[in-house]
Formats: sequence, C-alpha cells, structure tokens
Amino acid sequence: MTTTSAPVKKTGARVHIQRFGTFLSGMVMPNIPAFIAWGLITALFIETGWIPVGVLGGFGETDGVANIGLVGPMINYLLPLLIAYTGGHTIYGVRGGVVGAAATMGVIIGAAGTPMFLGALILGPLTAYVLKKVDSIWDGKIRAGFEMLVNNYVAGIIGFIMALVGFFGLAPVVQFVSDVLGTAVRTLTDAGLLPLASIIIEPAKVLFLNNAINQGVLTPLGVSQAAEDGKSILFLLEANPGPGLGLLVAISIFGVGIARSTAPGAIVIQFLGGIHEIYFPYVLAKPILLVALIGGGATGIATNVLFGSGLVSPASPGSIFAVLVQTARDSYLGVTLSVILSATVTFVIASLILRATRKRDLAAEAAGEDSLSAAAAKMDDLKGKKSEYTGALKGENASTAAAGVAAGAAAGGSIGTSERIQNIVFACDAGMGSSAMGASVLRNKMKKAGIDGVTVTNKSIAALDGTEDLIITQRELTDRARQKNGRAEHVSVDNFMNSPRYEEVVDKVADQNR
Repeated sequence: MTTTSAPVKKTGARVHIQRFGTFLSGMVMPNIPAFIAWGLITALFIETGWIPVGVLGGFGETDGVANIGLVGPMINYLLPLLIAYTGGHTIYGVRGGVVGAAATMGVIIGAAGTPMFLGALILGPLTAYVLKKVDSIWDGKIRAGFEMLVNNYVAGIIGFIMALVGFFGLAPVVQFVSDVLGTAVRTLTDAGLLPLASIIIEPAKVLFLNNAINQGVLTPLGVSQAAEDGKSILFLLEANPGPGLGLLVAISIFGVGIARSTAPGAIVIQFLGGIHEIYFPYVLAKPILLVALIGGGATGIATNVLFGSGLVSPASPGSIFAVLVQTARDSYLGVTLSVILSATVTFVIASLILRATRKRDLAAEAAGEDSLSAAAAKMDDLKGKKSEYTGALKGENASTAAAGVAAGAAAGGSIGTSERIQNIVFACDAGMGSSAMGASVLRNKMKKAGIDGVTVTNKSIAALDGTEDLIITQRELTDRARQKNGRAEHVSVDNFMNSPRYEEVVDKVADQNR
C-alpha cells in the first residue's frame, strides 16, 4: 500500500465555501456534455439559429399542431433531472439518484416552465439524504425475503413525499429567488454595472471560491437566460480566457526567474486547454496583479454588454475553443473582441506592474528567494489539495519526484498487490479534467509498453463502486478513496500529469502479463 501524509484539518468560511462549491461542481460538471448538446441544438435549430428547423427548434406548426421541439423539453426537464440524479447518486448511490430525480419533477412542474436548476441542486441531494437516513432506521431489521419489497416502497414513498414538498414548498421559493437574481442581473446590465462583477469573480477564482459562484448562481441563471434569449452573457463572466492570457504573456516578457521561464508553457494549458488554475500561483506570488485581472475581466464583460453578445451554453473548461463553439450566431464579433480586449488590458496593466517592481524582483531572485514556488505551495493550501498542473512551478523535477518515490517505497509504499490488475481508475473530486488527463497519460504509457486487456478510466471519488483493482489519486485524496474501496490497491501521486509512480504501475501490470 502507498503511504499518505496525514490530512490537515481545515476550518473557516473559505474552506466551507470551497467544499460547497466542489459539491455543486460535482453535480453540474459530469452533465456538461448534455449542456453542450442542448447548446448545439439551440444554436442550430431555433428560429434565429444557423439552420432554423421548427420541429426541432420548437417554433411554428406542423399539420396545425404547435411544434414542441427539443430545446424546451431538454432545458425544462432533461437537464434539471440529470443534475438531480447526479446529486442524489453522490449522496446515496443509484437509489439516491432515482428518488432525487423523481422528487425534482415536483419542483419542475411547480415552477410552471421556469428551468429549475436551483431546485434540482437542492432537492436531488436532499431527497437522497432523507432516504439514506430513513433506510438506516431499519437497516438489518427487515425479515428475509421482504427486503426488495420494503426498499422499493420506502424509496417510492420518499420520492412521492419529496415531490409534493418540491411542488408546494420549494418551487415558489426557488422561483422567487431566481426572479430576484435574474432581475438583479438585468438591472446591473441595463445600468452598465455588470463589469463590476469582476471585482468579486477574479479574486474568487484565485481563492478557489469560483465554483460556488459559477455553479450555484451564474450557470443556473445563464441557462434560464439562454432559454429565453438564445444566449447569455453570464456564461462568460468567469470562463473568459482573455485575462489569464494577458497576464501570462506579460509575465513571459517582463517577469523574472522561474516565473518568466514557465509562463509560456502555462499559456498553452490556460488559453487552449482551458485550465485557468495554472496562472493562480503567479497571482499569489504577486497579489497586486489582481488589479490587472480585474481590469481585463471588467473590459471583457463591458465589451459583451456593449455588443449584446453571449454564449448559448456553459463553456467548460474555459478554453478559447469551448468559448467559440458555444458562441451564439450573432455574437462572434463581441465575444472575440471581449477575449482580445480583456487580454490586452490585462497585459498592459500587468506589464506596468512588473516593470515597476522589476528591480525588487531581480534582487529577490539574486537572494535565492523563490516566491513562485512558495505561491504554488500556498495555492495547494487554498485549494485544499495539490494541484496537478503546477508541479513545475514548485520546482518539482524528476530527481525530487524519484526521491519521493524512494521514500515512499522505504515506508512500504510500493505497489505490491497479489491480485491481477485489470481495472485502473484515476479518481478526483469531480471525476473530470485532471483525472481524465492523468488517465490519458497512463493509457499512452501502457500502449507503448504493449500492454492489452487493462482498462484505464477516470471517475469521481464519490462514483467509486468497489470494482476497481487499482485506484490512483492525489495524495490528499487517497484516504477518501480508500474509504470507498478498501479492497483495491491505492497509489498516491503529487502530479497527475507526470508522476514516476506510473512507471511502477506499468512495470507491475507488465509483470503480471508475462
């Protein structure tokens, strides 16, 4: 078994908000493909789309009957139910997902056609939690042969009751909150004050508080706005890759030391790959750079307000490719300019800051101070786990990683399972992004080694089901993964993208196939 460092207990409002944001993200992010599918259907087939088709876009009539189309049913039913199921499944497996989705129909119908994403985010996991607690009351007390009967009817009754709660109780409350938030956004937009949102959003991103804002507020409101108008500016408030691009270009030109040498590579990951967290350590090392990000973010928002531009669905991750694919038909000019201008403004402000502090930065470098490595470590603390994208910024290289492996092996950290490894899973919080990239790296190594018959996939820790033979997680998450599947072999890594532990895994699997 691998050794893991003792988890550090974290308290405080920031950590609670982060955990809340992670939970919301865990419900929304796995369903992003469905949002993209809906966005493509909307962009193509609505009356103002690229290829207007009434029977698909939901306008006009066919044989005297009004067309329902795909857009409305997907936004009103499919997407909220998927979110509710995912949230319920996270709390209590398939049973939780099923009752969560069933109960959410109550809040959907009770809201009279308003997309109930906030209702789904609340009622899905809440219903699963209620069922879990009710099941625990008579766990192990049901007479043999009656388990299925009792379990099915208990789940059905809980779903029935919570659907009524959603219809009569939650729907009016959530609709009121949605209306208030929507009115606030429209008021800010009409008054030209929406760019001020960058004052909150940009620092929140660096502090890893953006998930709570994005998944809890911006995405639900944006989807509702897109359902009415065919697009929403809210999808661009956080996802615009322009400010990060401008910052990294400025550091590439005017930065010093390791910051300057690593920034060009970070540009590819941030702007093309959409992984914004790669630039956070640069800001933490010099917090005044937040001024540049806020200026660039506000410029991008102001540009989209001026042109009335927006996206048809969320762009996730925040890659320039994802942004352009989700751009509404009439918004390409505004969206493109918003990225270019936000990057330009951020670059200009960041360049002025870097040039003004250059002497101090050079003196610190000459004194052997590595503020970027310290900031990357601070970022891990803020995030509550190691980032798989910033290993190079902390000065981690092959030799130090190898030393870590040697230390782990000395403490009993080598891979030593006697069971045949056929199902390898990378697990992280949301089960996307970082774990998917790590799985891709290991699959390529397996392929190069000529290994067949072994699956390498990725999923969230909450989705681990006990069928995994070997689970690879970041060091801080290994204990949580072990609680979900104690039978499997667990491998801890510091960096999903480039860990020497992968060679151990490949060697072990190759040995079992000889």
